[in-house]
Amino acid sequence: MLRVFEMAYSEVLKKVDHIVGTPDSFAALLSCKALKPFDDRVCSFLSDLSEMIMKDPQMRAFPDVMTFGFWIRRSSVAGMKERFERDFGDTICRGKGLVFHIAPSNVPMNFAYSLAAGLLMGNSNIVRIPSKDFPQTGLTCSAIRRALEKNEDIRPYIYLVKYGHDREVNDLFSSVCDERIIWGGDRTIEEIRLSPLLPRSQEITFADRYSLAVIDSDAYMGTSDKERLAGDFYNDTYLTDQNACTSPRIVIWIGDRVEEARSLFWKNLHDIVKEKYRFEAIQAVDKLDAVLNAGCDIDGLKLEENEDNLIVRVRVSDIYEDIMDHICHSGYFYEYICEDILKIIPLCDDKRCQTISYIGPKEMITPLTESGVKGIDRVIPIGRTMDFELIWDGYDLRSQLTRIIKVE
Repeated sequence: MLRVFEMAYSEVLKKVDHIVGTPDSFAALLSCKALKPFDDRVCSFLSDLSEMIMKDPQMRAFPDVMTFGFWIRRSSVAGMKERFERDFGDTICRGKGLVFHIAPSNVPMNFAYSLAAGLLMGNSNIVRIPSKDFPQTGLTCSAIRRALEKNEDIRPYIYLVKYGHDREVNDLFSSVCDERIIWGGDRTIEEIRLSPLLPRSQEITFADRYSLAVIDSDAYMGTSDKERLAGDFYNDTYLTDQNACTSPRIVIWIGDRVEEARSLFWKNLHDIVKEKYRFEAIQAVDKLDAVLNAGCDIDGLKLEENEDNLIVRVRVSDIYEDIMDHICHSGYFYEYICEDILKIIPLCDDKRCQTISYIGPKEMITPLTESGVKGIDRVIPIGRTMDFELIWDGYDLRSQLTRIIKVE
């Protein structure tokens, strides 16, 4: 029976590009033993990978790669381990087994964070990396291969592949996994769910989400770090072409110095975008199309005057429930000026609402989080929206990716 299965899956594996691992290593993947969370061998592998990333001159050109390298450094992982041991106490945990990760196609480094989470929790991992040829992805995969040369014990636990929309491949990987993680949004979730899981297998889905920023104009005008804050906002948005679910799509202004703060904030941001951002003509067309479509469906829009198309700002006179159906990318922002933070409840009372980033006192968000809204999974300062944690989108990946052994 095993021989028949091996013959069947060997034909399916011909459809995938093997980035880390080979068709032969797929069999080894299936027989990997679950490890305890934060196994020393995993921590050593991630530490070596971090060092390779941080020292590579090519990778320094990509802030998202450097951020990942910083996240998996030895001291960072030690901090995660300490929090795990504090939160889970004397509970005996082991990895679920084999995790099948489907990374989004438009965020270069998401696959690496998902892989690291799976490894840290003691699992072997199949990861479908982005189909688009991001340089960050290629450089990171190359570093992973080099790090595995120093950590052979971890090699069977990592299987990175690239393939298109193929039901047979999805069926195979889904049929052998103990946990499936789908990062690709609503359409990808629908596609992957056509492939059944084993009865005891579980699934984590990261559906389409949106995020917003709240800026207290008084706090902004009172800081000496206005240029730095603009740079932080640039990192939250333009580094991923605003495609990340964590990227703010609408900026909410509160306080008494709104007009003054708006003028300075967008000017500082424009200076940074003009210097750093590579802007294609198609992006300008997409943003124009988004403005026109939004104008057809939403009353009271005002296109703010801009020096060019690097930043497109659309001011809304009220918060409409369907405004987030008209989002775009590459520097397209809605703006809303409000006197009462509870006015934006329609934005937050939506399960698609993920992150609120802020400038000012974090307590200004408290009325929203205490109002019983269905959304808001993260409240975090502007500049840190891309910071990945093992608690993400309302899921505690530590418990989702481990199995608890009860002993009495």
